[in-house]
Amino acid sequence: CCRSWGRALTGSFSLCPGLASSPECACGRSHFTCAVSALGECTCIPAQWQCDGDNDCGDHSDEDGCMLPTCSPLDFHCDNGKCIRRSWVCDGDNDCEDDSDEQDCPPRECEEDEFPCQNGYCIRSLWHCDGDNDCGDNSDEQCDMRKCSDKEFRCSDGSCIAEHWYCDGDTDCKDGSDEESCPSAVPAPPCNLEEFQCAYGRCILDIYHCDGDDDCGDWSDESDCSSHQPCRSGEFMCDSGLCINAGWRCDGDADCDDQSDERNCTTSMCTAEQFRCRSGRCVRLSWRCDGEDDCADNSDEENCENTGSPQCASDQFLCWNGRCIGQRKLCNGVNDCGDNSDESPQQNCRPRTGEENCNVNNGGCAQKCQMVRGAVQCTCHTGYRLTEDGRTCQDVNECAEEGYCSQGCTNSEGTFQCWCETGYELRPDRRSCKALGPEPVLLFANRIDIRQVLPHRSEYTLLLNNLENAIALDFHHRRELVFWSDVTLDRILRANLNGSNVEEVVSTGLESPGGLAVDWVHDKLYWTDSGTSRIEVANLDGAHRKVLLWQNLEKPRAIALHPMEGTIYWTDWGNTPRIEASSMDGSGRRIIADTHLFWPNGLTIDYAGRRMYWVDAKHHVIERANLDGSHRKAVISQGLPHPFAITVFEDSLYWTDWHTKSINSANKFTGKNQEIIRNKLHFPMDIHTLHPQRQPAGKNRCGDNNGGCTHLCLPSGQNYTCACPTGFRKINSHACAQSLDKFLLFARRMDIRRISFDTEDLSDDVIPLADVRSAVALDWDSRDDHVYWTDVSTDTISRAKWDGTGQEVGIVGDTAFLESPAGLAIDWVTNKLYWTDAGTDRIEVANTDGSMRTVLIWENLDRPRDIVVEPMGGYMYWTDWGASPKIERAGMDASERQVIISSNLTWPNGLAIDYGSQRLYWADAGMKTIEFAGLDGSKRKVLIGSQLPHPFGLTLYGERIYWTDWQTKSIQSADRLTGLDRETLQENLENLMDIHVFHRRRPPVSTPCVVENGGCSHLCLRSPNPSGFSCTCPTGINLLPDGKTCSPGMNSFLIFARRIDVRMVSLDIPYFADVVVPINITMKNTIAIGVDPQEGKVYWSDSTLHRISRANLDGSQHEDIITTGLQTTDGLAVDAIGRKVYWTDTGTNRIEVGNLDGSMRKVLVWQNLDSPRAIVLYHEMGNVILVRSNLPGLWVRASGFLSFNIRQRYIQSSELLYNKKTQQPRAPGGTTVDTSSTSPLTGFNKCGSRNGGCSHLCLPRPSGFSCACPTGIQLKGDGKTCDPSPETYLLFSSRGSIRRISLDTSDHTDVHVPVPELNNVISLDYDSVDGKVYYTDVFLDVIRRADLNGSNMETVIGRGLKTTDGLAVDWVARNLYWTDTGRNTIEASRLDGSCRKVLINNSLDEPRAIAVFPRKGDPGEKGLIERANLDGSERKVLINTDLGWPNGLTLDYDTRRIYWVDAHLDRIESADLNGKLRQVLVSHVSHPFALTQQDRWIYWTDWQTKSIQRVDKYSGRNKETVLANVEGLMDIIVVSPQRQTGTNACGVNNGGCTHLCFARALDFVCACPDEPDGRPCFLVPGLVPPDPRATSMNENNPVLPNTLPTTLRSSTTRTRTSLEEVEGRCSERDARLGLCAHSNEAVPAAPGEGLHISYAIGGLLSILLILVVIAALMLYRHKKSKFTDPGMGNLTYSNPSYRTSTQEVKIEAIPKPAMYNQLCYKKEGGPDHNYTKEKIKIVEGICLLSGDDAEWDDLKQLRSSRGGLLRDHVCMKTDTVSIQASSGSLDDTETEQLLQEEQSECSSVHTAATPERRGSLSDTGWKHERKLSSESQV
Repeated sequence: CCRSWGRALTGSFSLCPGLASSPECACGRSHFTCAVSALGECTCIPAQWQCDGDNDCGDHSDEDGCMLPTCSPLDFHCDNGKCIRRSWVCDGDNDCEDDSDEQDCPPRECEEDEFPCQNGYCIRSLWHCDGDNDCGDNSDEQCDMRKCSDKEFRCSDGSCIAEHWYCDGDTDCKDGSDEESCPSAVPAPPCNLEEFQCAYGRCILDIYHCDGDDDCGDWSDESDCSSHQPCRSGEFMCDSGLCINAGWRCDGDADCDDQSDERNCTTSMCTAEQFRCRSGRCVRLSWRCDGEDDCADNSDEENCENTGSPQCASDQFLCWNGRCIGQRKLCNGVNDCGDNSDESPQQNCRPRTGEENCNVNNGGCAQKCQMVRGAVQCTCHTGYRLTEDGRTCQDVNECAEEGYCSQGCTNSEGTFQCWCETGYELRPDRRSCKALGPEPVLLFANRIDIRQVLPHRSEYTLLLNNLENAIALDFHHRRELVFWSDVTLDRILRANLNGSNVEEVVSTGLESPGGLAVDWVHDKLYWTDSGTSRIEVANLDGAHRKVLLWQNLEKPRAIALHPMEGTIYWTDWGNTPRIEASSMDGSGRRIIADTHLFWPNGLTIDYAGRRMYWVDAKHHVIERANLDGSHRKAVISQGLPHPFAITVFEDSLYWTDWHTKSINSANKFTGKNQEIIRNKLHFPMDIHTLHPQRQPAGKNRCGDNNGGCTHLCLPSGQNYTCACPTGFRKINSHACAQSLDKFLLFARRMDIRRISFDTEDLSDDVIPLADVRSAVALDWDSRDDHVYWTDVSTDTISRAKWDGTGQEVGIVGDTAFLESPAGLAIDWVTNKLYWTDAGTDRIEVANTDGSMRTVLIWENLDRPRDIVVEPMGGYMYWTDWGASPKIERAGMDASERQVIISSNLTWPNGLAIDYGSQRLYWADAGMKTIEFAGLDGSKRKVLIGSQLPHPFGLTLYGERIYWTDWQTKSIQSADRLTGLDRETLQENLENLMDIHVFHRRRPPVSTPCVVENGGCSHLCLRSPNPSGFSCTCPTGINLLPDGKTCSPGMNSFLIFARRIDVRMVSLDIPYFADVVVPINITMKNTIAIGVDPQEGKVYWSDSTLHRISRANLDGSQHEDIITTGLQTTDGLAVDAIGRKVYWTDTGTNRIEVGNLDGSMRKVLVWQNLDSPRAIVLYHEMGNVILVRSNLPGLWVRASGFLSFNIRQRYIQSSELLYNKKTQQPRAPGGTTVDTSSTSPLTGFNKCGSRNGGCSHLCLPRPSGFSCACPTGIQLKGDGKTCDPSPETYLLFSSRGSIRRISLDTSDHTDVHVPVPELNNVISLDYDSVDGKVYYTDVFLDVIRRADLNGSNMETVIGRGLKTTDGLAVDWVARNLYWTDTGRNTIEASRLDGSCRKVLINNSLDEPRAIAVFPRKGDPGEKGLIERANLDGSERKVLINTDLGWPNGLTLDYDTRRIYWVDAHLDRIESADLNGKLRQVLVSHVSHPFALTQQDRWIYWTDWQTKSIQRVDKYSGRNKETVLANVEGLMDIIVVSPQRQTGTNACGVNNGGCTHLCFARALDFVCACPDEPDGRPCFLVPGLVPPDPRATSMNENNPVLPNTLPTTLRSSTTRTRTSLEEVEGRCSERDARLGLCAHSNEAVPAAPGEGLHISYAIGGLLSILLILVVIAALMLYRHKKSKFTDPGMGNLTYSNPSYRTSTQEVKIEAIPKPAMYNQLCYKKEGGPDHNYTKEKIKIVEGICLLSGDDAEWDDLKQLRSSRGGLLRDHVCMKTDTVSIQASSGSLDDTETEQLLQEEQSECSSVHTAATPERRGSLSDTGWKHERKLSSESQV
């Protein structure tokens, strides 16, 4: 089975290939089998060579585990056979490398600041539990698991991750436990119209689709891009759009993400330096027969027998026959090689005498001697090796062996010593170094976020999220900053290391910034850009940006800095892949490596080890080399599918891999100990180790004064260089010019760039401008340093300074209509701006600031393109692209127009004038030529007629002509006279447009326009000689006969709305041109419009802003006249004669009218309307004409009619007599047209005389006029006057508004109460005495009040509130009551907010609605529905059964009944004031919230139907909708003179109380506020304290805030005993004087004090009646417990919160299943039937119905402690959860016992703060954060 190596041996040595898969190698009994090699081969050696101390196998497998007596007495013999010095034993160092020299050592005492390891080592205490195995036995990392915070999720392995990463689709826990047991994945929301959806669901801006950049991260945004720009020369474009090296096509390796580079390949095309695998893949030729399977099919390791001699180990001898033997067998007198080469004379072997003995002269050995097979065998001490003579020893240089020491190594005779750089410390193994400082953190970009991970433990945190496409990354540790590049946004950004303060650093001129590096010593930022093929530098804030390197760069990627040496290193994976370096000022550029490189991605520097490491994604390798490129070596060459970035720390490498989506680590010397730090990442990109030692301190060569440089100070070797920003010339060694004198200016659609002619590099620099979308035409003005450009995406003309400052967007077009401004020219003499518009076919002019715009030429133009001016002659020239291409000229005032070139033209693009030679140059993209002619068109000549694929922009400067070319994507130049000497200034520039040269030598021209504007009132334009100038007027205004003055404005005009603005078209001029009314506001959706020619005002409605506004026709005096109660105002008409404005509203289906200032608003028509739209007035007839359908707009003027078409976007006119049509093209979004004239109004105002005698509105009719009142107010019997307000009306809240609906009129139209600053109004009440509305705002947590006209708004209660959901006014005692569900309290105060007091604060769980009955002294309160006296005493449960969410509550004072709505049971019910005679009024309502009562009607608000409805309060019938389609309906009350009537004892002089007076059924009480207000509080009516000491006594008495006043539980006449129970030792006299009461107690009035005898009689009768009712109730309940229908069942949850918008409320009508009632009660069979189990089953029923597994688990834990259940689970608060179900499972005794315990236990348990709820209720969808752990919380 074995083949011999070399000649056949006698079975002594042989190789057995192909046995890697065999269970064992058959080497024979007399042979030893070495370990199987990497090639799968077996080696056989003679058995006696085993354990002879010689490495015969080459891998030491024959010596492993041998105990050889080869150590001298001075040495220690390690367990692995190694000999070390005995003095090294138990010294704390692992010298044996198996720790055997440190075993069984006496314990070493560690210092105080050290941690004792279990193996006896001592390490720094700071290293304990730092995630690093410093002891070597991991005993320093046996630590308690840290606790996760409340905002973290604990993984199964104990690690913590951010809470929002749980179930987010990404595996963030190492064990994947964060994605286990997750609900089914929610489909990704669709992207909006302006976004593109990536393959995995992410949305990016649509403009990034097919832009050549991988913005999605998976190239899905670049797939199927037919119009995608081709890749560069020498590149192959994948189907996905990715560009790769063309040499990678068909090389057997899938470099495209979609593998399209390996499709349709015949054979792989490997280079001469590559080996082609059987699979077709290409690998390095040097990897052939290296013992590693690089091809993955082992084809690179096949047939390697004859490829050369095998390499022997360093301690082996290579025989002549190729065999390897141990070094000790050399010259031992035995033919071990088989060819006697080990004993030949060439080896200087001494002849053996046979008399040698170790006892004689040590056998001739220099150090150790031993006898082997009768012969002398010399050996050496540890640290030495035997020389070739076999006798002498020489020192082993351990420092020469790479990795022997982690950092520094010092060799000495027989030994060595490892040492560490500053900032590191030697570990206990005395060989490796540990960085001092905090625990290292791996910082990596993950495309959509930047995360941190601790490499030694499973800590994983988020630093920044919601990023677009973060690629490159670096940090500045000292300044605590992180920098990253985003290739989707094309930005470089930075933030603090805690994730705060994100800001842009570089925002322009980037295309694909793939590499980033921070110079932490000199505070500079370097980056690479493979799109622009540059390396740039700037300050850390992005200032003073400079292109550092630009020549011979193709695709620079990774970049690393060595600031201490002043060096930059970078990789370039272009057509010639290489790694280069230079000084940090760009000088001294040199190649580090340029062979065996294909796709060098990541690069990092080991500063301590003075090496660099890089990854090659194409070769799947990690390599290292010295910083000069020497000693290059592969560290890892297997298991690297697609490495991208790399970093190094201590002895470990860390890298990211695109294919495995992971972060990995390995030993930096050997590549072993590979480990996956994190996998299943989104898309790991760049990675860095965040630690101070990764940025060690270095000398700042620039010092504290920036080296004296004015701009950039860049290190260069050990010195520095002053540098200037790109384009700025250097005026001396330290200073730069402050401005540019001349530069090439060109547009690239998305940006505008410049190339300075002041420097030699000719690098283009982006002018930092905002919102440039599609720049086409350019020009400039050197006098004010302005650059002008047109944008055909935004249809604007803008300007800015040449450095990007002072940007003015839309000086033309932002407020005036442009369609396609394609050409631009500046008249630098008269400061005029000329432009062509290919959309409107016009040439226009304006001042350079955009003012006084006018149309010059509008006839016979067909797509005009470029334009230039020649102020010396007064002419302008333009090209025309239309059906008959031509070049024309005219005077700059549009005079003397003529065609100068009309033949041999196709696409005449750029124009340029040579003012010196009087020539006109143009570029023709169709003819592919650049030509010139005289300014009159004569002497035409072709300048360049070849190699011009698509010229576009053209300009002249000096002796050169410059042009842009779309197809070659370049800027080129040539001699302007000959067309020769062509040069390319820039290439690989997409979307090149116009081009100009900015300079400061334009020729001066004299013109009369310079002196007093030539006498012109508006525009003075240059014109051909002899006149030299002419005056003209802005668009739409005529020039007066004097030829210099313009009319003051338009006489007659059209006016129309265009959604975002209002425009006018003059009818005074022979052309149609629209002019924007300059109203200085933002319009959203202006639809309807009207004009009042009498005052010169325009009126318009905005259906998005929901308002009607007006302004003067010149844009001044803007005001909003209607701001409430509007939805979609599609029609508007102004009655200029009657001075009214009318409008239609398709949202509310109404027609309304009001005065021109918006006052006295009235609904005219509200019935039988379906989407009313356009409206016109016929004032003479008193008619309103209404258009109900969406017809195109139509308007009639004196001589014809106008129509506008929204879909085709034009306004058209026709003459009535001659049928002549004209058209104003493209009025985008035009909706309503009006016409106006300055001529006097015709018609008669029927209401002109004293408003027709009407007090409010006077409206014309065909037969006269009629008086009317504002909405909701009735006209009096005289037919002329109106009341100031309605008498009876509904008042309701809808979160952001308070409105009223009059019940005096039949229209039921809502009118907004103009109260300011409404945010989230919930509850309302009204005080009829002062006429004020009180309301709660839970957004601001305040209670406020205001007058009904919106004035005098003030905050009544502004602190100490959480969720005030209920509010009630005691109009008699002038008190205010409210409930607070957040604090679970009911409070009261005076109406002005003073004397605040908590009335009830125990046994409440989210009290909601509240109502008061001052005449009776009872407030009602929700939960339960309870009742108490107005002071909180005599609290009584009225309704506690069959309740769901009883939201609203109201009292019928006439019938003395209480009404409530139940939002869960969807019904309206009522009962008497004792909770009896209960009846269901309406059984099926959608989702009622609040209700009120007036006359025979019950009114309520409904969340689901978004309406206010009413029914008959007696029968529940006659249901009507009062108001529909109102979002956010909340509370509702009735304001009526009949509602707030009656009186009580507190109604007169506050009952004699000093602070609070509370009426009760038979008496009243005085009370003091919880917080003293500085005034003496007296509790006895009408009595003042005799001296100040009494006040002090009251105020200093202790107060128990959670204890109700004892007096609140007393009867009408209080005895002395009861007073003493309260106050202890208190005399009867003091008690009567009120001097013993607490400051927060209420004391009842003494009998007869303020009370009538009728109260006493009424009280006695009431008590008697109550006793009778109680007896009947007990009898009724006893019978009901026996005969309750077992089929009845109900489960009620707690009341919802109101802090969520009602638009988020989702109400699902889910029928209750048959199992519903059976889940609540279920009695087990068996002997144990006691009620304790029964209670457990009740709670189990609740948990089953809740559907919350977490609650069910809590219950199972609680079942074991039944005593706890009796207290915690039986005390069921019926205002939170009530269960009514079959009681057949309980007998009467158990039921009675259960009820008694419930009552007693509930009264003894203190109620804690209401827990936050968890889960989602099916009714509302509100979220609850905390799960409920007890029944009282449920």
